[in-house]
Amino acid sequence: MKWTDKQCTLQEIKHRLNLFNQERDWKKYHSPRNLAMALNVEAGELLELFLWCKDEGPQPAVESRHPKVAEEAADVLICLLNFCSQFNIDLAAAVEQKIKKNAQKYPVDKVFGKMEKHNEY
Repeated sequence: MKWTDKQCTLQEIKHRLNLFNQERDWKKYHSPRNLAMALNVEAGELLELFLWCKDEGPQPAVESRHPKVAEEAADVLICLLNFCSQFNIDLAAAVEQKIKKNAQKYPVDKVFGKMEKHNEY
């Protein structure tokens, strides 16, 4: 079965990326600094698709950019997973911990419908 034939877990995707990188001998370029910069570049490319969009208009504003949104989002995740691989970060566990921490910082009864940061309400 090809990995595109089914939904994959984060762990499976991370494994596929590691194999992909090993096959191309790219690990030598995956220093934490390089991966952090690549992550920022890819996030910038995603953001660029929405440049000059009106808040009340279609986003992205140009129809031909729509297919690129998923591609750029995938590039962001690929860079993030490569970064996590370098640091042995279990991303799913890190996200779960962060959600718990944010739930304490932003209790529903104090922040419901508000945009202020935790130190502003």
